[in-house]
Amino acid sequence: MVTKVTSGIQVCVEVTYQSEFSSPHQHHFVFTYKVTIENRSNQTVQLLRRRWEISDAAEVRKIVEGDGVVGQQPILEPGESHSYVSGCNLKSGLGKMNGVFFMEKLFNGSKFEVIIPEFQMIASYFHN
Repeated sequence: MVTKVTSGIQVCVEVTYQSEFSSPHQHHFVFTYKVTIENRSNQTVQLLRRRWEISDAAEVRKIVEGDGVVGQQPILEPGESHSYVSGCNLKSGLGKMNGVFFMEKLFNGSKFEVIIPEFQMIASYFHN
């Protein structure tokens, strides 16, 4: 698990290789990751957008952007947290991801960025 705090917002990411959904001989490796966002600030915030940078040893780096996370734009009061699970497919069993959440302080509308810490995706296939 990796953790990073930016502007009072803590982001923790835990990644899991999904061997039952992967086909290494067909260059298809599936990973899931659980993200927990905790508001450690004294302000109510909303997650508006996200941008991921995905690096795969077999491909060029990809950028994925969009509104919210898994169809939601959660509002977090001070002390609240929001968790979600998503996934990533790689052509190799080696990769990494990192990114940014674009957030807003609801009391004054000011926008700010929260860093999503880099995490590694390594298929257990390589540990055999």
